[in-house]
Amino acid sequence: MEREVGALLGEYEAGRFSRRELVAHLAAIAGAAAFAGPRAVAEKAGPTFQATGLNHIALRVTNVQRSRDFYLKHLGMTVSRESAMNCFMTCGDNFVALFRGATPSMDHYCYSVTEYSAKEAVATLKKEGLNPSNPGGSQRVYFDDPDGLTVQLAADSHRP
Repeated sequence: MEREVGALLGEYEAGRFSRRELVAHLAAIAGAAAFAGPRAVAEKAGPTFQATGLNHIALRVTNVQRSRDFYLKHLGMTVSRESAMNCFMTCGDNFVALFRGATPSMDHYCYSVTEYSAKEAVATLKKEGLNPSNPGGSQRVYFDDPDGLTVQLAADSHRP
């Protein structure tokens, strides 16, 4: 709401609104806020979560060892752990997870978020009308973006 009021004042100061029009717009905003209630206004004040960075990207690859060698050679990543079915490679504060799959694709991408709790994230996402999954009650929470890409949320400290 603060952003909307600021924009209206800017329009008024630029001469695009009369004082009467400014007051009418402000009254409309105040009326909508009163009708929606304080909780609705507070919920609109900020994002659902605050991402602090891209934590990792998980890729499906047809040959884990071949992909591992590619990323080692061409991007200087380092292996933090691996098996025949997966490999976790670090690059700075982030990592790339390689999972064996029949078809190459992006499995998911993960954002680090502040004050993360998987249980609370699931509840919050459900309130927002999304359908999160939390496999086995773990610290991993997944949900789809509007195009069906899988997003994961994790704590800032989540590392391989």
